[in-house]
Amino acid sequence: MLQESMFSLAGKVALITGASSGIGAQQAHALGAAGARLVLVARRMEALQALVESLQQSGIEATFFVADLNEQSSWQLVADFAETCYGQVDIICNTAGVNLRQAAEDVTSQSWDITQTLNVKAPFMLAQLLVPGMQKRGWGRIINVASLQSSRAFANGIAYGASKGAISQLTRAMAQAWSAQGENCNAIAPGFFPTELTQPVFEDGDTAHQLAQKTAIGRNGKLADLDGICVFLASEASAYITGQVIAVDGGFTAL
Repeated sequence: MLQESMFSLAGKVALITGASSGIGAQQAHALGAAGARLVLVARRMEALQALVESLQQSGIEATFFVADLNEQSSWQLVADFAETCYGQVDIICNTAGVNLRQAAEDVTSQSWDITQTLNVKAPFMLAQLLVPGMQKRGWGRIINVASLQSSRAFANGIAYGASKGAISQLTRAMAQAWSAQGENCNAIAPGFFPTELTQPVFEDGDTAHQLAQKTAIGRNGKLADLDGICVFLASEASAYITGQVIAVDGGFTAL
């Protein structure tokens, strides 16, 4: 019998990176509404402050930490802060990301490293720091963010696409390493949603329309379309699901 408690996050603590806008901010509202206490991480203090105030007005307990996850020194600081705030971290949403949209001939060693560090290295290293606490409690959820570019190429996306292909495999490898101890790891692969990363796409009405027509549903995503999958993967309802990359793209990849 399906029980509402399967989807409850009461008593759980979620760490969300890239939380100041877009998918990260949406995850904060969704997981908070399901009962989780939140530790929000991003670079922009004012945006984080505004988000925390909005969440608190809805009765959601949340705090924030300002950090640039491209800086290796920040990873331990974030992990320590998150575990100190509420005594534990049960859910990690590795949502911070960057897409510099460079043509192949314009990619430099520096821009390549920026993309791979934030999109691939930081999610693993941050999880590695927090998984021991999850293992002590025998329960944890890690939610990575993959992409349409995890499995197909787009113009000016060589570095970003490589990082998102890596995230798909990283998700499987993390699941293999940690799921037997109770820490499930999955990834969401969003289609086209209105975020800062996709702003160039949505600013071009013709392009946005053409992409919408390539979905089975016939429209691009709304951020609220991600609420259900985020809560599901963060909750007990997904107890027997791990190592999966789940497309939330309106059927874009089905056609």
